Amino acid sequence: MAIIKGAFQMEGSISGVSFYSMAGSDKVIMRTKGGPTKRRMKEGKEFEMVRRHQTEWAACVLFSRGLKWAMGDTYRLADYNVSPIWNGIGKKLINLDEESTLGERHLRLSVYREAIAGFSLNKNYSFNAVMRAIPTFEVDKEKRSATVRFPQINTENDLLNVQRLPYFRLIATLGVVSDIHYQPENPRDKYKPTLADSNGISQSKKTELFSAHDIIPQQTLEIMFNESMQKYRSDYDTLLLSVGIEFGTTAFGGKIEGVKRAGCARIMAAL
Repeated sequence: MAIIKGAFQMEGSISGVSFYSMAGSDKVIMRTKGGPTKRRMKEGKEFEMVRRHQTEWAACVLFSRGLKWAMGDTYRLADYNVSPIWNGIGKKLINLDEESTLGERHLRLSVYREAIAGFSLNKNYSFNAVMRAIPTFEVDKEKRSATVRFPQINTENDLLNVQRLPYFRLIATLGVVSDIHYQPENPRDKYKPTLADSNGISQSKKTELFSAHDIIPQQTLEIMFNESMQKYRSDYDTLLLSVGIEFGTTAFGGKIEGVKRAGCARIMAAL
């Protein structure tokens, strides 16, 4: 059944043709029904290349998931869905493997770390736009440690507090994401991170909550993986350092909570 919404707008289907709208668009999309069966897609020779691309896409999804976990507490400061962007970066990385055949290529971030270094989790207001007191940092990959130093912050000059919220805090996260390798011996999942289920392990540190109307002295956040996390290493690791700022307000019961989409973060280093 089709529903008329206006002079030239409708939703539903007529004789095998579907009409629908999408969020963010004022247009009505028309699509015909049908297509190849699942069995044909799985077994048909004409879809061999499609199946190979689908196999590699699994590696891209694993890559995106590892990045999400490696971002730790800074990930929630994103103001848009970054996963499709990371999936796309993963596809570009896997295309750089010119030695393997399509459907069996490896995703090697450890060779092209610059692909993710400096990545911003925000479209509206980036970390560098909100935090004008730029932090310095040191990362020791062997010791799995990092030190981030924020200079003195004069909130009137150094913070872009768009929503004029009363509190803020600083966050730093150290995480590890590994390459994704093709493993033909696996009967089902052909791709697997080098660190397996430990891919994306991370540790975050936060400052106390500060007034957004004050002069904040220099802050230092030191992160070091604990002993149980130190054992997760491989020759295909990438150590990520991300930093962020989270704004907050007083919630029910007087508790101060972070406000959704009132912060920002970026990947400072990929080593």
